[in-house]
Amino acid sequence: MQVKVLNIQGQETGRTVELPEDIFGIEPNNHAVYLAVKQYLAAQRQGTHKVKTRAEVQGASRKLHKQKGTGGSRKGNIRNPLYKGGGTVFGPKPHKYDIKLNRKVKDLAKMSALSYKAKENAIVVVEDLNFDAPKTKNFMGMLNGIKSADKKIMFVLPEYNENVHRSLRNVPTVLGTLLSDINTYDIVNSEIIVLTESAAKIFSSSEEVAA
Repeated sequence: MQVKVLNIQGQETGRTVELPEDIFGIEPNNHAVYLAVKQYLAAQRQGTHKVKTRAEVQGASRKLHKQKGTGGSRKGNIRNPLYKGGGTVFGPKPHKYDIKLNRKVKDLAKMSALSYKAKENAIVVVEDLNFDAPKTKNFMGMLNGIKSADKKIMFVLPEYNENVHRSLRNVPTVLGTLLSDINTYDIVNSEIIVLTESAAKIFSSSEEVAA
C-alpha cells in the first residue's frame, strides 16, 4: 500500500512510503477488535466499589423482639437489610475487571483496526516535524495544511519529541502517542491516523509494533 508523504503545508513531497499489506491490508476480524476494545475499557475501571454488609454497619446485635407472639413479622437486629441504615445484601465488593487476551489476538485486533482505517483512506503520512520550540499554533498550522483540524486524530511519533508533544497536548481533538504505545481502542476511536514519515518507515521495514 503506497501512501504519499505530505509536508506541513499539506503539499506532496514527491516521496512515498510503502505500508505492508500484512498489517494494513488484511481481512479485518471484528470479534478480535471487540475483545481488544473491551479489554482496554475494562482496564480503565478501578473496581474500588464497596458497600457495607450487615456485619459491618453500626447497630446493636440484640434481637428486636421475640420471634413469636407479637403479630408482626420476624426480625433480627437493627442491622437487618430491611431497615434504614441496615446492611446491603449482595452489594458490590472491590475486584479487578482485567480481561486476559492472548498476544496473537491483540495483534490481530490492532492490524484489523489499521486495515479498516486503510480501507477508509483515513491514514495520512506527513514529513517529520522539527519544531524549534513548543507552540500549538505551529502544530495547528500543520493540521490545517492536511485539512484535518476538525477531525479526531491519533498522531503517531516513532519516539518522544518534547517540542512536538508540548505543541499538541493542548489540542482536545488530538491524541499524541508513540508507535510502540498504539492500541486498538485509540485506533478505532480516531477518525484519522497521522503518521510521521519516520514512524511509517518503521512499518515499511517490517518491524513489529509492540502490543
